[in-house]
Amino acid sequence: MRMMLAASTAIGIAGGAWAEDLEITHWWTSGGEAAAVAEFAKAFDATGNKWVDGAIAGSGNTARPIMISRITGGDPMAATQFNHGRQAEELVEAGLMRPITEVAEAEGWANAIAAPGLLESCTLDDELYCVPVNIHSWQWLWLSNKAYEEAGIPVPKNWAEFVASGPKLQEAGKVPLAMGKQPWQAAGAFKVLVLSLGGPELYTKVYDEKDSEVAAGADMIPIWQAADEMRKLAAGSNVQEWNQATNLVITGQAGGQIMGDWAQGEFQMANQVAGTDYTCLPGLGDQPYLSTAGDAIYFPLLSDDAKSAAQLELASVLFSSEAQLAFNAKKGSLPVRKDLDLAEANDCMRQGLDILAKGNIVADTDQLISPDTNTQIQDLMIQFVSDMNMTPEDAQARFAEIIADAD
Repeated sequence: MRMMLAASTAIGIAGGAWAEDLEITHWWTSGGEAAAVAEFAKAFDATGNKWVDGAIAGSGNTARPIMISRITGGDPMAATQFNHGRQAEELVEAGLMRPITEVAEAEGWANAIAAPGLLESCTLDDELYCVPVNIHSWQWLWLSNKAYEEAGIPVPKNWAEFVASGPKLQEAGKVPLAMGKQPWQAAGAFKVLVLSLGGPELYTKVYDEKDSEVAAGADMIPIWQAADEMRKLAAGSNVQEWNQATNLVITGQAGGQIMGDWAQGEFQMANQVAGTDYTCLPGLGDQPYLSTAGDAIYFPLLSDDAKSAAQLELASVLFSSEAQLAFNAKKGSLPVRKDLDLAEANDCMRQGLDILAKGNIVADTDQLISPDTNTQIQDLMIQFVSDMNMTPEDAQARFAEIIADAD
């Protein structure tokens, strides 16, 4: 069966015998993201097939319900983006996604993957259901060198120095911390504080072991104090989308932003150079640990045999060395393959690769908690960031309740 599959796939790539139009839905719509996804489209079109772009404006929180509704409603796309973890778990369990195990085994993905946990996140009952296309980590503080130069103070080297720089930035007319008003951004920044200030053991006890006593305990008090500092620093950041917040940093209107490494794609689109125009602090400069999350492409079950065969060609292309290099260079993320020549990697990407090579990694919360639990945390954090009357103590108590009921 696998021998026949490999032969058929080769024929389709070489001769276009199965040239098909495949709709791929995703939420890669910012400037850097659009440039990155265009590289995947180019690579797939080179097989003789056609990438039909199904971009959905907004964040994943906006796009995922639309994608899920189409799949469950009998109008599936050929492929769709989800994040690594449990977002597609129910779709897989319902038999609405097709496995791609044959391609992965034939091409030796297990030997090439840089973070094996990403393949594990794609696996259910010994079948692989998705292609990891990048390694994203949330634990980055992006700093505008221009903003600090104009404020007359040095660029911070850690979170404490960043907090201390806030008043000087405000005196210079800068927003200390750029943050969009979407719930996922506030929740993402909070989990960065947990790992980068509290350390991997605290992070694991809270998000993986779901220890509500730890979540309610003394070790989390400094984290909530830092979250209180965070919301005060971000109080003047009147933007909605994450890339709008990134643009405040790029243009020197804000001192910094806590955001995943996808933000780097926006810096590159603006022709800014890491280490010269902007500075990156993995782990907020305190604890060099990164969560290994990212994007994955899943393949809904189709009734059309030709399109089903083309799905497997797409899976092969997405994991290929050429496509991985081209896509991640534009996206700002780390490639999922460990066998690539990354001579052109910039300063921030090299820092991320060094952390990855040392094994200083943890699973992302998307892999540890359910979408429902994640939504509850997002709702809590956007309330906390937006409502200064909500005390850190009250927020911690509510957070501990959520963790106690987490699944």
